[in-house]
Amino acid sequence: MEQSLERYIVGLGETLWDMLPEGRKIGGAPANFIHHIAQFELPSCLVSAVGDDELGAEIRSIFEKKNIRTVIPTVPFPTGTVEVTLNDEGVPQYDICEGVAWDNIPFTDELRDLATKTVAVCFGTLAQRNEVSRQTIKSFIEAMDDESIKICDVNLRGDYYSREVVEWSVIVSDVVKVNDEELPIICELLEIPHTDPEQVAQYLFDHYDIEMLIVTCGAEGSHVYSLYEPNSSLGTPKVEVVDTVGAGDAFTGSFIAAMMSGFEVKWAHRLAVEVAAYVCTQPGAMPDLPDEMRERVI
Repeated sequence: MEQSLERYIVGLGETLWDMLPEGRKIGGAPANFIHHIAQFELPSCLVSAVGDDELGAEIRSIFEKKNIRTVIPTVPFPTGTVEVTLNDEGVPQYDICEGVAWDNIPFTDELRDLATKTVAVCFGTLAQRNEVSRQTIKSFIEAMDDESIKICDVNLRGDYYSREVVEWSVIVSDVVKVNDEELPIICELLEIPHTDPEQVAQYLFDHYDIEMLIVTCGAEGSHVYSLYEPNSSLGTPKVEVVDTVGAGDAFTGSFIAAMMSGFEVKWAHRLAVEVAAYVCTQPGAMPDLPDEMRERVI
């Protein structure tokens, strides 16, 4: 999976505010992903949309301070927000506002040009709930080079998904990431006659063009199934959990950063597990990582 890093790794989709019990924190899976890519000093770009409001201006300011390139146009819809409540284990429940800016990301000439310079893109299913952003994601991927890496971080929320969206996302992807709650839903939607993760991985390898399936199982561990390298299964470190918001995105971002930097699956998986565990000890989805973690890739 190692590629020239003269081009961008892109997070494409929702950028929003997580309205947490202790206050609002910037979030959205692609935004969280690109935050971690950038922490490992890889060329990165976030693609989304915001409204003409204070929340949108603050999102732009935050990523500017992080020195992360963005393509975030202003559209005539409010900047996205999500009401987040946490259960006793710190696991979030989401109430996602509809009709917001990231539902309406326009496909522009700037985006077409960026797509031709993209070495890897991470997108999800949630950002495809509205036709405008769905078509933008499709157009972006179609404009990318064939050898560039497409990563689908499945993000099933409420009823904001369909067989059509999930199947298309799997068809175009090289890497698919799901959690253990999403896996049986994916199997039902795609009529996969298995639920065991390893059997599901083999089915996807046989029937689609994906090269890797990542399955995260919260406190029970995680698994990486690869078409070309030995599989990897690791437990989850025991930590004092503040909240788990963004932990899966941290896993994906650090794993892809390591893989794109030339590390093997097992090494990248170990890093991803440790980064995700650290994020669980911090409030919000975008904490700064300790130098010790960052320097293992840089």
